[in-house]
Amino acid sequence: MGVTTVTEMTDGVLHTLFRTEQGGHEQVVLCQDRATGLKAVIAIHNTALGPALGGTRFHAYASDEEAVLDALNLSRGMSYKNALAGLDHGGGKAVIIGDPELIKTEDLLLAYGRFVDSLGGRYVTACDVGTYVADMDVVSRTTRWATGRSPENGGAGDSSVLTAYGVFQGMRASAQHVWGDPTLRGRKVGIVGVGKVGHYLVEHLLSDGAEVVITDVRQESVQRILDKHPQVTAVADTDALIRTEGLDIYAPCALGGALNDDSVPVLTAKIVCGAANNQLAHPGIEKDLADRGILYAPDYVVNAGGVIQVADELHGFDFDRCKVKATKIFDTTLEIFARAKADGIPPAAAADRIAEQRMADARAARTA
Repeated sequence: MGVTTVTEMTDGVLHTLFRTEQGGHEQVVLCQDRATGLKAVIAIHNTALGPALGGTRFHAYASDEEAVLDALNLSRGMSYKNALAGLDHGGGKAVIIGDPELIKTEDLLLAYGRFVDSLGGRYVTACDVGTYVADMDVVSRTTRWATGRSPENGGAGDSSVLTAYGVFQGMRASAQHVWGDPTLRGRKVGIVGVGKVGHYLVEHLLSDGAEVVITDVRQESVQRILDKHPQVTAVADTDALIRTEGLDIYAPCALGGALNDDSVPVLTAKIVCGAANNQLAHPGIEKDLADRGILYAPDYVVNAGGVIQVADELHGFDFDRCKVKATKIFDTTLEIFARAKADGIPPAAAADRIAEQRMADARAARTA
């Protein structure tokens, strides 16, 4: 049997793996198990604060290169998220390549767990888009470094509950900053994506007296909300929602890149605060938002409730303890807005500075 030489690794992919403009990643693992069809990428961005922690995304990417890029971006975001959430964890993320509706099997998840386990605790995984509590129960059979498991299997259950709660706290802080009152009563909030996190967010908003507008690519997700809450309004798509007249807050709760060169110029909302990761399509979008007078609550700050929950699972889960920590997202968000105003920079840049300082302090303490 001969050894095949890889000759098609492009400079673009290598640049993505070793790019220096974002500080690089400590470790990137490409995982393949031919027997189960598993192809996955595990990216560890930074472990200055502790073992990398971040979920596993299961998605049908257009290309393997796109999957690598997503893992790198998401893992970097987790470093910042965990730092601002006050967790003793660095940032990591994994992606499994393929349509989960077609290729997800128990054997594939078990194989994935073995790859996670091979890292010896440097990476702790959890749920993300395309993976669920039941999946983490399976993964945990081949690694101890899987969180987000069911209570029956020693876990904390669905982390979407506290993710939505944290986003709601971020919205309250945003309302306080813009309108001088933390209530959402009478405000019109548009949510794109009412799946795992979005449908819990709808409940918080309605309880606080908000008017809610929704859309989702899955009509069944929309219908579930409308059946339960007929006062909620649904629109055809994201383009219609962001142009909704009188919209006060826009909450992207689906995939990333929601804030881009097409959406920002037509966005009617005064605040953007949602659960989706990597909402800014490229550097400079945060300035475009600021120039239009739109307040952006950094995604990795307000959506940290879920990671707070799964991190606590490693120490013996206590929901009330986690909820107290997630409630502090309100204060952290206000702190970021204050820092942004004082430094004359967008909130996203202020959040980055605070997170980077915490990571730098931790790195310095380790080497002192």
